[in-house]
Amino acid sequence: MPRNQLQGTGEQRPGYSSHQKVLSTHRGLIVVTGPVSPEEMTGMQMEEGLKAFRPPARQKQALMEIADLPEGRVYMAISGETIVGYVTFHAPEEFERWGQGGLKEIIELGAIEVSPAWRHTGTGAALLEVAFGDEWVEDHIVIACEYCWHWDLKGTGLSIWEYRRMMERLLSRVGMDPQGTDDPEICEHPANMLVVRVGSRVDTAAVQAFDMLRYQKNWMYV
Repeated sequence: MPRNQLQGTGEQRPGYSSHQKVLSTHRGLIVVTGPVSPEEMTGMQMEEGLKAFRPPARQKQALMEIADLPEGRVYMAISGETIVGYVTFHAPEEFERWGQGGLKEIIELGAIEVSPAWRHTGTGAALLEVAFGDEWVEDHIVIACEYCWHWDLKGTGLSIWEYRRMMERLLSRVGMDPQGTDDPEICEHPANMLVVRVGSRVDTAAVQAFDMLRYQKNWMYV
């Protein structure tokens, strides 16, 4: 079944186009693909190392719920029938600063996770490459709110600043760059960062409205 069709209906998911990359690693082949529908996830299992946010089974359910949202997208790295990594996108929550402006152009890169057993294989970069290779990103301001307390410092052995530099390098590969903000959660720790990519088809008015969201205390934009 094509990945841009709903299982059992043959209907194309509106605005979706399927992208796929086969990655050869020392652990075997990985198929990086998406957007993946909830129906496609049903027969898959989560690799046991995917537990950064919640236990694997609960995380799989959360991914299915995100994929079922009108604005939700989930891209996955799959070995056989096992999910070994994923990246998610969704509209910001209405109670968050980024959802308060009612800007339909803003989409949040919610999470990117690769199982520890599959790290150092290029899987994270491939997930972003496939996701940002989709034309839909050109209509959006994609943001990532990177909080240091979510980072796997223990598992990677990196210091907080080394991890931040790693995330900057990874996200810069798809045109995402740190931008200033006075958002209290981002400002809570100097390692936190707001990372942004403005799509080529986003109009000036939307960019200006986003800048007003970045700074709400009349500070100078940076």
